[in-house]
Amino acid sequence: MLDKRPVRTASKEVLTLPPTKYALASGIALEWDLLTSAQQALKHHYIPLTSLSSRAIDIHNADLQGDKKIRESIVVMLMRYLGTDTLLCWDPEKNIHDPASALDMKVDGQPKQSLRQKQIETAEPILAYLTTHIFPGLEIVPILGEDSIMPVKQPKVTQEVIRGWMSALPAFELAGLERGVLATKSLLVAIRLLVEWSQEFRHLQKDPNTRRFGIPEARKASSVEVTWQTDMWGEVEDTHDVEKEDVARQLGSVILLVS
Repeated sequence: MLDKRPVRTASKEVLTLPPTKYALASGIALEWDLLTSAQQALKHHYIPLTSLSSRAIDIHNADLQGDKKIRESIVVMLMRYLGTDTLLCWDPEKNIHDPASALDMKVDGQPKQSLRQKQIETAEPILAYLTTHIFPGLEIVPILGEDSIMPVKQPKVTQEVIRGWMSALPAFELAGLERGVLATKSLLVAIRLLVEWSQEFRHLQKDPNTRRFGIPEARKASSVEVTWQTDMWGEVEDTHDVEKEDVARQLGSVILLVS
């Protein structure tokens, strides 16, 4: 409530949550308790959980009315990210623009791991999980080859399967996936995070042999290149550190929305 008026979504509907989402409701209440003026309520960065929940509710209400425009526009936008997915954009094995000092650097007496090796090491367990538990047997290929900067499209069947899977997501999961993708620039990382925390995928969360995938893991997977560069040259104060915390904040809102 704000001045005894209910909180509303962007489409003017009263913001009403499913009764199972206690943590989300508490988070939204805290957001509004921390506001110091009505003007702050107009800025999404002050109320990230409210704005995300509003998005989900608007998708849900549109679905009930048979209006698929919002849902379809989100799916089309998210599919574009598959073609440039951060998780699949691996650095060429040998980059002529790398300074010799960077190539010869050592960590604890061992040659420094190349950026491409680090990217592959990060991507492989995520891809293995996706192609085993979510899209069994599906082929997901790297976007860049070892010696090429020309992007490679995913196989047509891969695109169709992932598009169909997203199109069938419940409204809250679709809204959470949208924010996760915008935060990480990776559809695949966002899918992995969503499945780890969503109520809709509890049957996939019971495997004791699967390592938990949360905010640190998702943030790390979406910023391998930045981390590799800052480990070498150092962070820019008030830039890299702020970006890391902002991504964590956005991913946290996704988890609260779907769990």
